[in-house]
Amino acid sequence: MGAHGEVHDALLASGNLASWETGVRYHLPHSMFLYLSALFINRGDKAAKLGWNLLFFGMLLFSGSIYLLAYYGWRWLGPVTPLGGLLLMAGWLSLALARWSQPSALSTTNSER
Repeated sequence: MGAHGEVHDALLASGNLASWETGVRYHLPHSMFLYLSALFINRGDKAAKLGWNLLFFGMLLFSGSIYLLAYYGWRWLGPVTPLGGLLLMAGWLSLALARWSQPSALSTTNSER
C-alpha cells in the first residue's frame, strides 16, 4: 500500500517513507512467523500461546503505530511504538522459553536405549 498511488506520494512528500519502510520491515517477517507458528503450536502449551499473543499485539502496536505516525502524523502515538517493541521482545522470549522447556527428541531417544 505504501509503494503505490496517493499513499506513496503522501509519504514521499512528508519525508516519512523511511519510517513506513521500518514498519514494513518488522511487520512482514513477524506476520509470516505468526502464520507458520499458528500451524505448529501445541494447543496445550500456554507459554507458546502467550508468546504468540505477545508477538501479535507487539506487531500490531509497533508496526501499526509507525504506519499511523508516518501517514497521518499522529505524534501522540509515539509512546506506543516502544511498547510494541517490548511486547515483541517479550513474545520472542516467551516462545524461546516454551521451546527450551520441552523435552528434546534426542534426549528421549537416547534415554530409551
